[in-house]
Amino acid sequence: MFQSLTEKLNNAFKFFRNKGKLSEADVKAGMREIKLALLEADVNFKVVRDFIKMVSERAVGAEVMESLLPAQQVVKIVNEELVRLMGDTQAKLTIAPKPPTVVMMVGLQGAGKTTHAGKLAAMYKKQGKKPLLVACDVYRPAAIRQLEVLGEKLDIPVFSLGDKEKPVKIAKEGVKFAEKKGYDMVFVDTAGRLHIDEALMGELQDIKKAVDPTEILLTVDAMIGQDAVTVAEHFNEQLDITGVILTKLDGDTRGGAALSVRHITGKPIKFIGTGEKMDAIEPFYPDRMASRILGMGDVLSLIEKAEAAYDEKQAAELEKKIRSSTFTLDDYLEQFAQLKKMGNLDSLVGMIPGVNASALKNAKIDEKQMAHTEAIIKSMTREERDKPAVLNASRKQRIARGSGTSVEEVNKLLKQFDNTCKMMKQFAGGKKRGMFGKMKLPY
Repeated sequence: MFQSLTEKLNNAFKFFRNKGKLSEADVKAGMREIKLALLEADVNFKVVRDFIKMVSERAVGAEVMESLLPAQQVVKIVNEELVRLMGDTQAKLTIAPKPPTVVMMVGLQGAGKTTHAGKLAAMYKKQGKKPLLVACDVYRPAAIRQLEVLGEKLDIPVFSLGDKEKPVKIAKEGVKFAEKKGYDMVFVDTAGRLHIDEALMGELQDIKKAVDPTEILLTVDAMIGQDAVTVAEHFNEQLDITGVILTKLDGDTRGGAALSVRHITGKPIKFIGTGEKMDAIEPFYPDRMASRILGMGDVLSLIEKAEAAYDEKQAAELEKKIRSSTFTLDDYLEQFAQLKKMGNLDSLVGMIPGVNASALKNAKIDEKQMAHTEAIIKSMTREERDKPAVLNASRKQRIARGSGTSVEEVNKLLKQFDNTCKMMKQFAGGKKRGMFGKMKLPY
């Protein structure tokens, strides 16, 4: 995410390093590089102009000129201005005082509107809400079926009147149905177009009047850069949107949309889509995003992902097993499963402070190797998984055949398991009780 922009900004900061004091000429030269970095990242030119002006004014002020570490002060100012640019604080979804909360999903075709309606419904279901999906896209072939399949997968009901009724009627009836059946959140999936037209906007305005939504969320494909800003401007002018969902952010190396939308429209980014899986959606935190852009990591998001995958009861049992030296290959496999719950492993790397993402861009997490590990362990008998010491040459050959791997790979896994056990015993041997449990494995 934003890898290209991160690299260019870090190169620009070199103009400020190794200088005891900064002159206005130093600041000007550095700002020129930052400006180029932002423009190449497809950030809207008005946004770049205002950003550079604000940073320059602060950078030539006393807070930098009189600082003992001016380079760090400049990075601090850039970080603060990036946060301000993207909205200062997290903008939460508004929950209606009287249920149901009606969330109207709008956007162009292909931006991920239907998928993110499902993702949001699933997110709030986990938080104890009772969501309903309403299928109002009667134009795109199989759009209603797509939403129904999502609903079945997520165990969330879908209200539909088929593709013959008017979208306005479907929306009104959907909200009435929610009120009658006690659903406290309604996600209205509206139709998109390949481009903005009067018919699309007119229909959306009619739906807005009919259901009086609590939120109107615009889904925008982050990878279209400055065009995302144009789309957001048009939808905001016609519908007065309440927020934006930036989708496909995991594939956006530039960052132009994330840095431009809030400043141009005045409307906050509320959520970001970070992958294809149904849990690949996150609330948008401007401060955390600024840290990611500057290559400082995002520890809080990493911790939240770990906690979502973390089972406290399992951790307590795991600590007990390690203390009593009864940690098995089944337990080892379970730790891999917990790790996979945290999402795409490559995307987690960028959240770790101090890790140079560009240096690791060709060092992919080997998902295939993880699958091999699972196959090897599942090819073992119960006794072999509980007591790996019984594995002799003939048993290893049988396991290799059964898992479609080699004896070498079986030996490699056993060595990794042995090293893991030794490391875990060191942690579990700490003087403080519960020390291991608080580690929130897996790392």
